Amino acid sequence: MKIWIDLTNSPHVNFFAAMIEELRREHEVLLTCRPLANTIDLLKQKGFEYHVVGSHYGASKLKKSLCFPVRVLQLYSFLRGRHIDVAISHSSFYSPVVARMLGVRSIYINDNEHAAGNKISFLCASTIMVPEFLSMDSIRRQWGNPKKVIHYPGVKEGIYLARLNKKNCDAASQSGVSEIFIRPEPWTAQYYRGAVNFMDDLIISLKDKYRIVLMPRGERQAEHYRQAQFQGITIPPEPLTLEDMAARCSLFIGAGGTMTREAAVLGIPTISVYQSELLAVDRYLIDQEYMIHKKKLTMDFVVKFLNENSRSSPRGNLMSKGRTAFDLIKATLLDA
Repeated sequence: MKIWIDLTNSPHVNFFAAMIEELRREHEVLLTCRPLANTIDLLKQKGFEYHVVGSHYGASKLKKSLCFPVRVLQLYSFLRGRHIDVAISHSSFYSPVVARMLGVRSIYINDNEHAAGNKISFLCASTIMVPEFLSMDSIRRQWGNPKKVIHYPGVKEGIYLARLNKKNCDAASQSGVSEIFIRPEPWTAQYYRGAVNFMDDLIISLKDKYRIVLMPRGERQAEHYRQAQFQGITIPPEPLTLEDMAARCSLFIGAGGTMTREAAVLGIPTISVYQSELLAVDRYLIDQEYMIHKKKLTMDFVVKFLNENSRSSPRGNLMSKGRTAFDLIKATLLDA
């Protein structure tokens, strides 16, 4: 079977990595991507062969809308004649549309009920896979047919974190390194409507007391945090592995989604400062007391939170659900 996976953002590489490795044993896997955030760096880090098709069109909603059909046609032109049997993606709005044009089956996975691109993706996809707590009403509101929907257990982060090399994490953690990791806001995402650079003052105050690792979303955001006032924070020259984060992080402060949830699932004390409307998946983790949400975060609160919270083991229930979800997604993909 020839399987096409379109990777349109950094989290999708980690999400599909283990599945790509397994699928390649018996099937041909074709990867396409676009140059957004750390996507290409992570593909290189994993050693995957990939094809860059199209571009990312920045934060402008108008430009995103106008250029959406451009990448659709670029992907169609690239894939036509390559005899794809099935397409699968996580949050690639392009994939179900192109698969429909090619006349092949497509599986569309998503956990963001605020993403406007879901509407066309839900319409075109053969199968829609969403987490168990995402309501059918929210899917209907985005033009999803309930007959297409399969709910998977847990959260998407548990699907790949369940396969994380725990031995590497434990070995690295013996080094005694303890740092605060910070992930800025997704300032170019079409679903994000919050403030930008709102953590600058907090980061400046924290860096004088703690070791700060800041993980920007691409070079433009990295340049902002290389300014003189941020001197002393660490910006990794290339994306850190999940094992690195799991071993070194004593507190995670996230203004976005996936990486914040990864920390929470791994048992790292986690504060979400997301400025836009929370997703159902984030509310789920907050209700489970795996992370907290505080839009206006202060230095005093961070100090108090660190004193009162320490690392715990990875969330066993989410890891177990993740293993079940992995098998479900793979079986759905291979179901001819």
